[in-house]
Amino acid sequence: MKIIAGKFKGRIIEMPDSIRPTSDKVREALFEILKARIEGAQFLDLYCGSGAIGIEALSRGAKKITFVDNDHGCISILKKNLARLGLSSGLYDIYNKDCIDIFRRGGFETRPYDIVFLDPPYYKELAKNTLIELSDCDILTPNALVIAEVFKKDNLPEEVGIFKKVRTSKYGDTILEFFKK
Repeated sequence: MKIIAGKFKGRIIEMPDSIRPTSDKVREALFEILKARIEGAQFLDLYCGSGAIGIEALSRGAKKITFVDNDHGCISILKKNLARLGLSSGLYDIYNKDCIDIFRRGGFETRPYDIVFLDPPYYKELAKNTLIELSDCDILTPNALVIAEVFKKDNLPEEVGIFKKVRTSKYGDTILEFFKK
Protein backbone atom coordinates (compact mmCIF):
# COMPACT_ATOMS: atom_id res chain seq x y z
CA MET A 1 0.00 0.00 0.00
CA LYS A 2 1.24 3.50 -0.85
CA ILE A 3 1.01 6.69 1.15
CA ILE A 4 -1.24 8.99 -0.89
CA ALA A 5 0.03 12.49 -0.10
CA GLY A 6 2.29 14.64 2.03
CA LYS A 7 5.85 14.14 3.16
CA PHE A 8 5.81 10.37 2.53
CA LYS A 9 3.79 10.44 -0.69
CA GLY A 10 4.44 7.35 -2.80
CA ARG A 11 6.26 5.45 -0.05
CA ILE A 12 5.13 1.85 0.31
CA ILE A 13 4.12 0.36 3.65
CA GLU A 14 3.68 -3.30 4.47
CA MET A 15 0.21 -4.71 5.22
CA PRO A 16 -0.60 -7.64 7.53
CA ASP A 17 -2.42 -10.52 5.83
CA SER A 18 -4.91 -10.70 8.70
CA ILE A 19 -6.59 -7.31 8.20
CA ARG A 20 -9.00 -5.55 5.85
CA PRO A 21 -7.13 -2.35 4.97
CA THR A 22 -8.89 0.94 4.34
CA SER A 23 -8.93 1.35 0.56
CA ASP A 24 -6.98 4.11 -1.17
CA LYS A 25 -10.28 5.65 -2.31
CA VAL A 26 -11.60 5.85 1.26
CA ARG A 27 -8.28 7.11 2.68
CA GLU A 28 -8.10 9.81 0.01
CA ALA A 29 -11.70 10.90 0.72
CA LEU A 30 -11.12 10.86 4.49
CA PHE A 31 -8.08 13.10 4.30
CA GLU A 32 -9.78 15.44 1.85
CA ILE A 33 -12.48 15.90 4.51
CA LEU A 34 -9.86 16.33 7.26
CA LYS A 35 -7.48 18.61 5.32
CA ALA A 36 -8.27 21.75 7.33
CA ARG A 37 -7.93 19.89 10.66
CA ILE A 38 -4.90 17.64 10.20
CA GLU A 39 -2.00 20.12 10.47
CA GLY A 40 -0.71 20.00 14.07
CA ALA A 41 -3.42 17.60 15.25
CA GLN A 42 -3.11 15.02 18.01
CA PHE A 43 -4.47 11.92 16.25
CA LEU A 44 -5.67 8.66 17.81
CA ASP A 45 -5.69 5.65 15.43
CA LEU A 46 -7.71 2.81 17.00
CA TYR A 47 -7.60 -0.71 15.54
CA CYS A 48 -4.67 0.66 13.54
CA GLY A 49 -3.56 -2.51 11.74
CA SER A 50 -0.55 -1.52 9.60
CA GLY A 51 -0.80 2.10 10.74
CA ALA A 52 -1.74 3.32 7.25
CA ILE A 53 -4.23 5.93 8.50
CA GLY A 54 -1.96 7.29 11.22
CA ILE A 55 1.07 7.31 8.92
CA GLU A 56 -0.97 9.17 6.30
CA ALA A 57 -1.92 11.68 9.02
CA LEU A 58 1.76 12.16 9.95
CA SER A 59 2.64 12.52 6.29
CA ARG A 60 0.08 15.34 6.02
CA GLY A 61 1.26 17.25 9.09
CA ALA A 62 -0.32 15.74 12.20
CA LYS A 63 1.71 16.56 15.31
CA LYS A 64 1.55 13.17 17.02
CA ILE A 65 -0.19 9.84 16.48
CA THR A 66 -1.21 7.27 19.05
CA PHE A 67 -1.52 3.84 17.42
CA VAL A 68 -3.60 1.14 19.15
CA ASP A 69 -4.12 -2.48 18.15
CA ASN A 70 -4.33 -5.67 20.20
CA ASP A 71 -2.90 -7.88 17.41
CA HIS A 72 0.82 -8.54 17.96
CA GLY A 73 1.39 -9.22 14.24
CA CYS A 74 -0.13 -5.87 13.27
CA ILE A 75 1.98 -4.03 15.85
CA SER A 76 5.12 -5.76 14.56
CA ILE A 77 4.38 -4.63 10.99
CA LEU A 78 3.46 -1.13 12.21
CA LYS A 79 6.86 -0.83 13.90
CA LYS A 80 8.60 -1.97 10.70
CA ASN A 81 6.64 0.60 8.68
CA LEU A 82 7.53 3.43 11.08
CA ALA A 83 11.21 2.41 11.06
CA ARG A 84 11.25 2.13 7.25
CA LEU A 85 9.98 5.71 7.03
CA GLY A 86 12.56 6.89 9.55
CA LEU A 87 9.97 8.38 11.89
CA SER A 88 11.20 9.64 15.25
CA SER A 89 9.66 7.88 18.24
CA GLY A 90 8.66 11.33 19.54
CA LEU A 91 6.03 11.52 16.79
CA TYR A 92 4.04 8.52 17.95
CA ASP A 93 3.03 6.21 20.78
CA ILE A 94 2.13 2.55 20.29
CA TYR A 95 -0.21 0.52 22.50
CA ASN A 96 -0.43 -3.22 21.87
CA LYS A 97 -3.66 -3.50 23.86
CA ASP A 98 -7.41 -3.59 23.51
CA CYS A 99 -8.61 0.03 23.21
CA ILE A 100 -11.84 -0.60 25.10
CA ASP A 101 -9.82 -1.91 28.04
CA ILE A 102 -7.59 1.18 27.87
CA PHE A 103 -10.65 3.45 27.94
CA ARG A 104 -12.02 1.61 30.97
CA ARG A 105 -8.69 2.30 32.72
CA GLY A 106 -8.82 6.03 32.01
CA GLY A 107 -7.27 6.53 28.60
CA PHE A 108 -3.82 7.32 27.27
CA GLU A 109 -0.85 9.41 28.38
CA THR A 110 -0.97 11.57 25.24
CA ARG A 111 -4.04 13.77 25.28
CA PRO A 112 -6.23 15.53 24.45
CA TYR A 113 -6.95 14.29 20.94
CA ASP A 114 -8.25 16.42 18.08
CA ILE A 115 -9.09 13.50 15.78
CA VAL A 116 -9.96 9.89 16.56
CA PHE A 117 -10.21 7.30 13.80
CA LEU A 118 -11.50 3.80 14.46
CA ASP A 119 -11.68 0.94 12.01
CA PRO A 120 -12.57 -2.16 14.01
CA PRO A 121 -13.31 -5.57 12.52
CA TYR A 122 -16.77 -5.57 10.95
CA TYR A 123 -19.88 -7.33 12.34
CA LYS A 124 -18.91 -7.28 16.02
CA GLU A 125 -20.51 -4.01 17.19
CA LEU A 126 -17.01 -2.91 18.13
CA ALA A 127 -17.47 0.54 16.59
CA LYS A 128 -20.55 1.23 18.72
CA ASN A 129 -18.99 -0.24 21.87
CA THR A 130 -15.78 1.72 21.31
CA LEU A 131 -17.71 4.98 20.96
CA ILE A 132 -19.61 4.22 24.17
CA GLU A 133 -16.38 3.61 26.09
CA LEU A 134 -14.68 6.62 24.51
CA SER A 135 -17.63 8.70 25.78
CA ASP A 136 -16.58 7.98 29.34
CA CYS A 137 -12.96 9.12 28.86
CA ASP A 138 -11.88 12.72 29.10
CA ILE A 139 -9.30 12.53 26.31
CA LEU A 140 -10.78 14.73 23.57
CA THR A 141 -10.47 18.40 22.77
CA PRO A 142 -13.77 20.33 22.86
CA ASN A 143 -14.09 20.30 19.05
CA ALA A 144 -12.68 16.80 18.50
CA LEU A 145 -13.86 14.80 15.52
CA VAL A 146 -14.38 11.04 15.86
CA ILE A 147 -14.59 8.98 12.67
CA ALA A 148 -15.72 5.37 12.52
CA GLU A 149 -15.20 3.21 9.44
CA VAL A 150 -17.98 0.61 9.26
CA PHE A 151 -19.56 -1.82 6.82
CA LYS A 152 -22.58 -0.42 4.94
CA LYS A 153 -24.99 -2.69 6.85
CA ASP A 154 -23.57 -1.67 10.23
CA ASN A 155 -24.77 1.93 10.36
CA LEU A 156 -24.25 3.49 13.76
CA PRO A 157 -27.06 5.30 15.61
CA GLU A 158 -27.39 9.09 15.30
CA GLU A 159 -26.27 9.38 18.94
CA VAL A 160 -23.83 7.10 20.76
CA GLY A 161 -22.83 8.03 24.31
CA ILE A 162 -21.88 11.72 24.27
CA PHE A 163 -21.45 11.71 20.49
CA LYS A 164 -23.81 12.96 17.80
CA LYS A 165 -23.41 11.98 14.16
CA VAL A 166 -22.58 15.02 12.02
CA ARG A 167 -21.80 13.39 8.68
CA THR A 168 -22.01 10.09 6.82
CA SER A 169 -19.99 9.37 3.68
CA LYS A 170 -20.47 6.16 1.67
CA TYR A 171 -17.87 4.51 -0.55
CA GLY A 172 -19.14 1.20 -1.92
CA ASP A 173 -19.44 -1.21 1.02
CA THR A 174 -17.63 1.18 3.37
CA ILE A 175 -19.16 4.01 5.38
CA LEU A 176 -17.30 6.73 7.24
CA GLU A 177 -19.41 8.11 10.09
CA PHE A 178 -18.31 11.38 11.70
CA PHE A 179 -19.21 12.28 15.28
CA LYS A 180 -18.75 15.26 17.59
CA LYS A 181 -19.43 15.76 21.27
